[in-house]
Amino acid sequence: MIQQIVLPKYKNKLEEQLIKLFHSIDLPLHFNKTGNKEFTNYQRISIIILFQRSKKSIRQFIDEDLKESKWISYLGLKKVPKKSTWHDWLIMFDMKIIRKICRVLLPKEIKLTSIDGTGFDSWQRSRHYEKRALEIGDLPHMPYAKADLFIDVKTQIILDFSLITHREHDVKVAERIFKRNEIKNIIGLGDKGYDSENLHEIARANGITFYAPVRKMDKKACSYKKPKGFYRRKCIELPEFYGMRWINETINSVLKRTQINSLRSKKCFMKQREFGWQVILYNIKRKIKISRGEVNQTFFCLIVTLCPFRTEQ
Repeated sequence: MIQQIVLPKYKNKLEEQLIKLFHSIDLPLHFNKTGNKEFTNYQRISIIILFQRSKKSIRQFIDEDLKESKWISYLGLKKVPKKSTWHDWLIMFDMKIIRKICRVLLPKEIKLTSIDGTGFDSWQRSRHYEKRALEIGDLPHMPYAKADLFIDVKTQIILDFSLITHREHDVKVAERIFKRNEIKNIIGLGDKGYDSENLHEIARANGITFYAPVRKMDKKACSYKKPKGFYRRKCIELPEFYGMRWINETINSVLKRTQINSLRSKKCFMKQREFGWQVILYNIKRKIKISRGEVNQTFFCLIVTLCPFRTEQ
């Protein structure tokens, strides 16, 4: 009896998503035609995503996770990168490439979207010394980081994002996100902070039918007076599905509880890249969770049985 078993093509779901991701973004294996080619871009992107998932420092991740795991053989690494090499990789991939990777992870069908903002701690501070500093009266400045997430309601995948380290109105950030949008014929939801006629016009021009509650007018104004703006008046009565906007709050909570306790980078542009890699990791985990419910892994087994029989001469 001959038995043949077809094993799965990938070692785990994360490796499968990383390979599909790299083939989809259409990046070369090496940016340089001549020079050192010890690591490929596939290895760099995979290791950066694994590092963001570990929630450890670079030295701890290299010593505890990378060297003691099977990812060295999975990725085909000839040697383990050093800490200085890591810093070069993080600078190598700018926000243009990070956003390109995010666009690859978008779902195929998008109908209902939502946008909302939240704040993140951008500095790791000891609570004990913070209390001591308050007693002395010399508390150092706490860096500010605000993130706006534009999500798909059905799959809970982040379509676009923005991270700023200064005070800016929600409408200004949403205008930049909507101008980058390339998805047409979709519906967008937002809270009262996004009530702006100019934002409605930008959204409509970029294929988004946007709904945001109208802010309360001045008490001195007449009760029968309608708000200014053609699209704002359409938002006086919101659609029934407006309650789906709260899913954006769920994604904000998931990011804070499972991935981003606080941003580690000090410089503004490095904070944006760090947050961008966290968004890529979150979208990969969402695609793995969605694929588990849709695709069932199948094993093929071929069995050949040889039965002897007698023949008469």
